[in-house]
Amino acid sequence: MAVTLAGVELPGPLVAAAGAAGNGPEILEVVPRGTFGAVTTKSITPEPRAGHPPWRLVELPTGMLNAVGLANPGLEQFMESVVPRLAQSDATFIGSIAGHSIEDYVEVAKAFDSVEHLPLVEANMSCPNTGTGRQFTDEPAAMRDAVQAIKSSLEQTPLFVKLPLETTSGYPLAQAAIDGGADGLTFLNTIPAMAIDVDTRRPRLANTSGGLSGPAIHHLAVRMIAGVRQTVTGGESLPIIGLGGVTRWEHAAEMILAGATGIGLATALYVDPRIARRVHRGLERWVRAQGVGSLSDLVGAVESDPIEPD
Repeated sequence: MAVTLAGVELPGPLVAAAGAAGNGPEILEVVPRGTFGAVTTKSITPEPRAGHPPWRLVELPTGMLNAVGLANPGLEQFMESVVPRLAQSDATFIGSIAGHSIEDYVEVAKAFDSVEHLPLVEANMSCPNTGTGRQFTDEPAAMRDAVQAIKSSLEQTPLFVKLPLETTSGYPLAQAAIDGGADGLTFLNTIPAMAIDVDTRRPRLANTSGGLSGPAIHHLAVRMIAGVRQTVTGGESLPIIGLGGVTRWEHAAEMILAGATGIGLATALYVDPRIARRVHRGLERWVRAQGVGSLSDLVGAVESDPIEPD
């Protein structure tokens, strides 16, 4: 079950995704030791953020809508209060960084680069760039420049870049992240969506719209993982953390066959944190049944024709 992400060895492929595990260590209080290969911290910005007002989570038949608004304690408080708790655990943590400008990302990345218990950094690239009012994910050039700046600020820590759904031929955002120096990719991020209360005729989220996650986006994630693996990385070993609607071991196995080395869990942990343990056990049985030496032998092992966005 052991895997390696950008040179960091993990005892298993499951990753608690950013925002689904509190600040990070909290999830380990309710999930048995050894379930997660790594735990991702909450996305941290330089300044504390209260986030959007409620309602900011809406349960749906096919998943969840959220508009949390990057609520987090801010970099200073995270370093003072959370980082010492990371050192008390033998788990591997991934530091998630966010911001409204390249400078914000660089500031947090530099701080995380000095933390021994954050051997990986993940840049959440869904935040607006205050300089243009746009997002770094709006165009490949902005993505490449941002990733390049973040990567340049990290002296020793590998960088993963968290991406949205792409439907453009050639996956230009994924390519731009790699061109900027990313050591690995994480996707899918949540997909913009909206729910309306038909009685009040008002949006169900206070922020009007939010990000859709859960089973509804799972097979979109599987297709993009396979496409990026084949088209952008050329089947090479650039690590991918697959994220999107994993609630059963079969979902995780699909992502692994498509090309993911790590498997992120997010919405499932809101439903029942014990799902992670069931997924882990199911994957162990699957690897044995496939007759291979390790789970890593199954990464990208799907037999299919080339995959491109329509």
